[in-house]
Amino acid sequence: MRPVVTKFNMSNSTKYVFVTGGVASSLGKGIISASLAKLLQARGYSATIQKLDPYINIDPGTLNPYEHGECFVTDDGAETDLDLGHYERFLNVPTSQANNVTTGRIYQSVIEKERRGDFLGKTVQIIPHITDEIKERIQLLGKEKKFDIVITEIGGTVGDIESLPYVEAVRQMMWEFENDCCVIHLTLVPYLAAAGELKTKPTQHSVKQLLELGIQPDVLVCRTEHELDLNLRKKIAKFCNVAVNAVIESRDAETIYDVPMLMLAEELDKVVLEKLGLTAKTTPDLDSWKAFLDRHKHPKSEVNIGLIGKYVELKDSYKSISEAFIHAGAQNECKVNLKWIHSEKLTPENVDDELSGLDGILVAPGFGSRGINGKIDAVRYARENNIPFFGICLGMQCAVIEFARNVLGFEDAHTTEIAEDCKYPVISMMEEQKHIANLGGTMRLGAYKCELKPKSKASMAYNSDVISERHRHRFEFNNDYLEQFEQNGMIATGRNPDTGLVEIVEIPSHPWFVGAQFHPEYKSTVANPHPLFVSFVKASLENKK
Repeated sequence: MRPVVTKFNMSNSTKYVFVTGGVASSLGKGIISASLAKLLQARGYSATIQKLDPYINIDPGTLNPYEHGECFVTDDGAETDLDLGHYERFLNVPTSQANNVTTGRIYQSVIEKERRGDFLGKTVQIIPHITDEIKERIQLLGKEKKFDIVITEIGGTVGDIESLPYVEAVRQMMWEFENDCCVIHLTLVPYLAAAGELKTKPTQHSVKQLLELGIQPDVLVCRTEHELDLNLRKKIAKFCNVAVNAVIESRDAETIYDVPMLMLAEELDKVVLEKLGLTAKTTPDLDSWKAFLDRHKHPKSEVNIGLIGKYVELKDSYKSISEAFIHAGAQNECKVNLKWIHSEKLTPENVDDELSGLDGILVAPGFGSRGINGKIDAVRYARENNIPFFGICLGMQCAVIEFARNVLGFEDAHTTEIAEDCKYPVISMMEEQKHIANLGGTMRLGAYKCELKPKSKASMAYNSDVISERHRHRFEFNNDYLEQFEQNGMIATGRNPDTGLVEIVEIPSHPWFVGAQFHPEYKSTVANPHPLFVSFVKASLENKK
């Protein structure tokens, strides 16, 4: 007699929403996920977002920014995908290592378990071992952090060989937690100018491919340049087995911060809650979000700020910085016009022409020797011309090197990252870093405390004596030279209370000159623009006036 197979009926207090993509990459799964989470949060639910990345790197920490854009760092020291920055900026809730999972991390964990003998000699396979590991990571946020709703974004496009184990894990969870899961498929409805109409066939084929993998999407979010009228929605609904109200139009927006309001108008959150068997606890209160949008779109003034970096061809390399300027600009009711300047092209001969007319100068973080001389030239220009200056990580270190060379007279001053045998190593490797061979995940990473000097620019910006900021570096200010710096006008206004490491340097005689060893841009959100960026934009505005 054949055994009777019944469907799993596992109870689960957390609801899971999966976001997949089809037709083309870069449709905006991260922004849709963040917008949905924002709306669910506004309706009274605790929500978080997780990114599953199909690449085999353990994390993006060793990836060239040209490959993957910015590497975002969390409080717990995880080097993660830049989409986690969007999640935090929208939700104003910190993320962690659990919010970003890569194929490399999944396989690493499974192989470690196999080496320990956890599988009792069984053959280790994609199903069940890899998919079980994926499902465990998906459920981790719900179990440990107690979120009501976990939104999981699957990187890549349906059909990619790399993402197949993730899609299979979703299929299994849809079966195991039938009433607690919902799948949103983000797809493209292109406009063909020759035909003069939108075409739904790519969406139909994308959903068909998802169906072949065993998943029926509950909601379709259709990226489109033109209106998706009722007839087109009905056509898509009929061919793709979804309700008409679950065909959501996602028009190109003026700014990513418009998307939550557009999704609210399309009732995406209500459709998802209905699919999950939940009710809207409250009417969404998005007044503060609307106020931010109003200030952002209707500024009373504007400033021109130069962003000096070596990855400026790919602006995603500095995504958190550019978004932090949007937040700080809105706070100051000011439009920030960023001038992207390649540091490799700056020289002592052209720096005046390239930087003239700027109201403020930011020297961006980075690694390596390429373009560092241009960054140092930019620091000197800002310092000597009393232009508000903000240096982040390597940008702060360049400020220290420039001051040592041109004020202290240490012509050979440098960082040992680039000139190991320089006479004046004013920036040197941290002691605990000197014997580390591996590069991945071995820097000083995550949140550390910093004590601020009273009445400094930093303490006035934060309105606090103690702060916590996120780091990503191996080299530091060399305290052997601190007394000489302070005697000549560059002051350490922020220091780690446990190690004495210099976190912030300032020149009090300058209108606004601040260098931060940490990365303040990681913590800037719509609800809480970062105080250093707000203060820097304000100083740039005053400089312009």
